[in-house]
Amino acid sequence: MSCEHLICAQCAGPVAEGHCPVCQSARAHLHHPASGLRLPLIAVALIAVLLLLALQLSH
Repeated sequence: MSCEHLICAQCAGPVAEGHCPVCQSARAHLHHPASGLRLPLIAVALIAVLLLLALQLSH
């Protein structure tokens, strides 16, 4: 989703320009980094490393 065509209800300006705190919050919410994907990837990588270590130690 993009904020280019959204108009702020508080200041009536384009959300993309971020004139007021409401615009800035909405823009930050729409353009947040995909940090939700990092945690599962880290968990899968950690599990994979632990499995490889377990395989190494069993031999």
